[in-house]
Amino acid sequence: MPELPEVETVRRGLAPSLIGHRLGAVVIRESRLRWPVPADLEARARGRRILDLRRRGKYLLMRLDDGWLICHLGMSGNLRLMPADTPLLKHDHIDLFLDDGQVLRYRDPRRFGALLWTADPASHPLIASLGVEPLSDDFDGPHLHALCRGRSSAIKQVIMDAHLLVGVGNIYANEALFHAGIDPRAQAGRLSRPRCARLAAAIKEILARAIEAGGSTLRDFVDGHGNPGWFQQTYRVYGRAGQPCAICGGPIHTLRQGARTTCYCPHCQRR
Repeated sequence: MPELPEVETVRRGLAPSLIGHRLGAVVIRESRLRWPVPADLEARARGRRILDLRRRGKYLLMRLDDGWLICHLGMSGNLRLMPADTPLLKHDHIDLFLDDGQVLRYRDPRRFGALLWTADPASHPLIASLGVEPLSDDFDGPHLHALCRGRSSAIKQVIMDAHLLVGVGNIYANEALFHAGIDPRAQAGRLSRPRCARLAAAIKEILARAIEAGGSTLRDFVDGHGNPGWFQQTYRVYGRAGQPCAICGGPIHTLRQGARTTCYCPHCQRR
């Protein structure tokens, strides 16, 4: 599933080619996504100028001159810019035609994504309840310590809770906890201020490095121009079960937390 670095990679890649252009026809071949595509989407979007392309958590927000499009890539979706006459493939569900002869095409084999309309994303139910952005100045050690205070759940579950902290999916939670030397099972409420500071810094560093590498391509992800990411080549724990730890040489262990696979080194990560 595309996580924050992948969505930010798509945003950065598409923004220069989209901002300032007008939308033409909107062709919806399949409206049954995770949330139904609004029946009046073309009427609302056609002829509107694209003013900005932003990200909130794992959502792309396209600001038009009269409203916003909210896009979520789901489990397997991608949003790509291509010539308008590019032949269709299976699972190419939505086309947003531009005034420069290109099309922004949404493809989603599993149909777990979304393309929605809103007058104000800040008040939309999918956006309004989201937590702090991990790459913002608002997120730091003291903020994380405040989020953890009084919580008995495992720290990995806390940093993956989008109502508290947005966009830190399973891959990057595993990597950040290893980088900070914290066992993913550690009780969040018992983490000291210095450990929270290390973890907040690790989250920022891992996400920034992943964005620089164009995200991770494990199965379906490509950016807005069809390019894969490369961050998976630098993983220290994720997907490395049984392989030697790069620091201590011991085997990487796995367990299940919240129906997700957790990878960690029991020698280098402490509760």
